[in-house]
Amino acid sequence: MPKLSRSSHALVTGGGRGIGREIAAALSRSGATVTVLGRNRAALDEVVAEGLAHFAVVADVADQAAVSAAAAEAAARQPIDILVANAGAAESAPFAKSDAALFRRMLEVNFFGVVHAAQAVLPAMKARGRGRIVAVASTAGLKGYAYVSAYSAAKHAVVGLVRSLALELATTGITVNAVCPGFTETDLLEGSIDTIMRKTGRSRDEAVAELAKHNPQGRLVTPAEVADTVLWLCGEGASAITGQAIAVAGGEI
Repeated sequence: MPKLSRSSHALVTGGGRGIGREIAAALSRSGATVTVLGRNRAALDEVVAEGLAHFAVVADVADQAAVSAAAAEAAARQPIDILVANAGAAESAPFAKSDAALFRRMLEVNFFGVVHAAQAVLPAMKARGRGRIVAVASTAGLKGYAYVSAYSAAKHAVVGLVRSLALELATTGITVNAVCPGFTETDLLEGSIDTIMRKTGRSRDEAVAELAKHNPQGRLVTPAEVADTVLWLCGEGASAITGQAIAVAGGEI
């Protein structure tokens, strides 16, 4: 496991649950100071109370002013060295029933959430000449899936942003990468499982199997596996890794 100095301060968006919570825990165990950001104060406070993070700030990542204020609050305690832009949301619908509002919702959270967070932390990172930015995208940012065109388009945008920003920042000491999980055991995935069950009449086990079949290993990814990849990218040994979109998906990509 890479070891991070306690002087390293990580901001994890969407840190109150699922993959974000696991990432916060992994960063904390590695020695970093961790601030989790999200909309649900109770969930964030629980993460801190359990010792998985040190501080919490509240903001909706789709709200640029709120993200900027929350990042400033976190940075006032300690400069932010690591940003993990993890917050996301998924909605499924056939393209014919995916209106402009759906596409905007998916872009606001999944894409602009990354933009807002990165813009909030980058000036100070550039001034100090070091930093790590990791966006949690999805295999849906590397390939298409039926019935999630809006979500997939937003995640493709994240991967494009990462690749471009990495080149722009290549000489600054800041790396920018994306981690792209396949179907992962989270409460977000539970919504997809419920949808399959409701629309097809399948059992929960059958619905899980429907999703797991995309993974050549025949299983769902665990949040810990995603967190381990993020942790590696945040370590000193990954200083030459930038502009990458790393699939954590059992060979699906």
